[in-house]
Amino acid sequence: MAEFLVKELEGTRFVQIGLNDEMVRVEAGALNYYSGDIRIHSPVVPSVGRLVTSLLANEAVYRPSYTGSGVITLESSLGGFHFLDLDGETWLLERGAFLASEGTVEVGFRREPIRTAIWTGRGLIYLETRVRGSGRVVMTTRGPVQEIQLRPGQRFAAESDSVIARTGDVSFTVHRATTNFLGFLTSGEGWVRVYEGTGRILLNPTPFWRLRVFADRGKKPDLAARATA
Repeated sequence: MAEFLVKELEGTRFVQIGLNDEMVRVEAGALNYYSGDIRIHSPVVPSVGRLVTSLLANEAVYRPSYTGSGVITLESSLGGFHFLDLDGETWLLERGAFLASEGTVEVGFRREPIRTAIWTGRGLIYLETRVRGSGRVVMTTRGPVQEIQLRPGQRFAAESDSVIARTGDVSFTVHRATTNFLGFLTSGEGWVRVYEGTGRILLNPTPFWRLRVFADRGKKPDLAARATA
């Protein structure tokens, strides 16, 4: 299997992937450099449906494949990385969370209903990355990852940016945080996502201090918060 390592340099972290006649998929634009006998393949002509979906969702719908033997180094990040090892499971990853995966992992997309997309503020099309099968998936994170196990009948509410992934049997709806209509004016809380189902949730309860300092200075890093070292 491909070897995934997280390394740190000058306060940033990056992922290094070692291949031995193997294949991995990587998020479009995430490559920093590579060495060895490695071939990169990405579809040239997308289907009309995929092209329209990509434009409306502002999300790349193709992940290039890297095949061969050598070392791939991905862009560095002020955030962190989390390894998700699949064993016949299906996971749904929030936008920006997918970074790379082994070739044995099936990578696709799941589109939330239009009503849910509108309430989350993502426009008409809200795509999540769907990974399933067996193998390792690398995710980008804003902070340490906490796993929540949902039991039948249990509900879990969180702000929109807190949950970065969930198993396929867990769904969410968007609700006001308060039970009374105008309560958000005094509670300081607006809308939350309420998760239900039997499965697991990956949560970023707090950002790494580097991202907190970055945000406090008035900048808005994305989930990967990538910055070349």
